[in-house]
Amino acid sequence: MLSGNQKRYLRGLAHHRNPVVTIGANGVSEAVVAEIDQALIHHELIKIKLPAVDAAGRKSILEQVCAATGANPVQTIGRVGVIYRPAPEPSITLPGR
Repeated sequence: MLSGNQKRYLRGLAHHRNPVVTIGANGVSEAVVAEIDQALIHHELIKIKLPAVDAAGRKSILEQVCAATGANPVQTIGRVGVIYRPAPEPSITLPGR
């Protein structure tokens, strides 16, 4: 679980990044989860383009992705979600709690 200070720090790092994975109308499939998992291994902090559904649906999809990959949700803005999972050898150093 990330603290508020850590989420704020990660939001700042994610600001200039582009989405690396797009989840389509088919939702969260095995292939999408595998792609997100690989992106997290390489980048630790990624943006995901979510499908055009209501806000509750987007939040639910982001929670499914986080549960399937062991990542932490950082934020959702519109149709873009940001998630973080530390790599085996982390390149992002989080501030203290």
